[in-house]
Formats: sequence, structure tokens, C-alpha cells
Amino acid sequence: MTQDNHDAMPCRLKGRIALITGGSRGQGAAHARRLAQEGAHVLAVDILDDEGTALARTLQAENLDVTYRHLDVTRKDEWTALHDHLADIHGKLDILVNNAGIVHISTIEDETPETWQHILNVNLSGAFLGLQSMIPLLRKSGHASVINTSSIFGPSGAPGYSAYATSKAGLLGFSRTAALELAADGIRVNALVPGGVSTPLNAAEKEGGVIPETPLRRRATPQELSAAVAFLASDDASFMTGAELVVDGGFSAR
Repeated sequence: MTQDNHDAMPCRLKGRIALITGGSRGQGAAHARRLAQEGAHVLAVDILDDEGTALARTLQAENLDVTYRHLDVTRKDEWTALHDHLADIHGKLDILVNNAGIVHISTIEDETPETWQHILNVNLSGAFLGLQSMIPLLRKSGHASVINTSSIFGPSGAPGYSAYATSKAGLLGFSRTAALELAADGIRVNALVPGGVSTPLNAAEKEGGVIPETPLRRRATPQELSAAVAFLASDDASFMTGAELVVDGGFSAR
């Protein structure tokens, strides 16, 4: 991005504290860049420490306020430690992006209980543990926004993606319930529902993936998803909670 384009970026998130899981690469890395460009202090967390550290250094070199910290989203003790870290440094949290997720392709017949549970632990329970741990800090924000990354395979299903689709469908129900429970605290909770996105996570997908079923005939770039995340995180979405923002190139309109 040129300096002129950087200066033209809206500054809707100035001074806000943002936490992004799965922040080392792909969508998470793009979200970290975009939220920081809009003025947020961003903490990216992941288990991919080398990539996360490199990302933070790259973005810091661009004068963006991004730091990295190790976090396994399936570990309650690590979430508790992260809560204490943020409480000591900032005393609040304004934006939580539950982006961490993994994909495994298998038929239901061939799926193992261990892999099934692992997918749900990362994709669904990770978001639950994250929100549960951060509620006290989000309450102190005054304009808190939680964004849970689902998928078009949540509402639609997809052969070979039983565990993944189940986890993403679960995130939709979790987001609606959290929105209802936390509205009185001024905490908005919405779900981002992407279609196909070009990231390292889907590099092993068969040729074409969802592209033939997508009217725009391509996958999204991570940056296109990040624009939606920045919107949901900002006061421009101040009357949105319990919603599903679908960014799928027309997939669900078929």
C-alpha cells in the first residue's frame, strides 16, 4: 500500500484495542493489518509463532501498532493468562475477532471421533472460551464488538466437511445467543460468513473448490473479508448485533 492510500484509509478504530485469533496468516493477518490501518492497537494471537512474530515485525515496520503473542484457543488457562495480560496493559478490550479455524476433509463414514472433536475444539469451543474469558474486559469498552468467523458451509453444509460445517453452523447459534445475552452490556456480537477465500488454509482443496458454484466465479481475497471485519468492528455497525454478514460472491443466492 502506498503512503497516499494509507493516509486515505478511514480511521474508525483509533485507540481501540483489538484481539485477533488465528492472526499469523491468511484472513487473520489481513484483519490485523486492516484494523491497525484504521487506528486500532492490535494483538494477534496464534500457535504459529514464527509466522506471527514475522507478521508483527513486518507491520511494525509499516508503523502499524501490531504485536504478537502465543495462544492455543483450546486452552482455558492460556485464555485466562491473556485476559490478565490485557487487563494489566489496557484495562479493557474493544474488539474480539474469533478467527482461528482449521479444516479437515473426510466423509462422515471415514471420520474419526478424535479428528471430529479436534475440529470442534478449535473452531467452536475456541470461540466460546475466548468470549467467555474476555467478557469482563469487553464490558469496559463502551463500544465492544465481537466478530465470529463462520462459513457458508455452516448454513449450507458440504460433502466431506461434516466436522467443519458443524463447527461453523454452531458458531452461528453461539453468536445469536451471545448477542442476546450481552446486549445489555453494550457488547455487540455478529458472525462473518465468508464464501471461498484464497488463504493457506484451503491450499489443499481440490481444483476449483467452490468457484464453480460462486456467481462471481472467484474466491475472495483476505482483504475483502477484512473490510467487512473493520465495518463490524466500527461504530458504522453500531445497530448490528446477532447478525450474519454474508460475504460469499453470491454463493448463498443460488
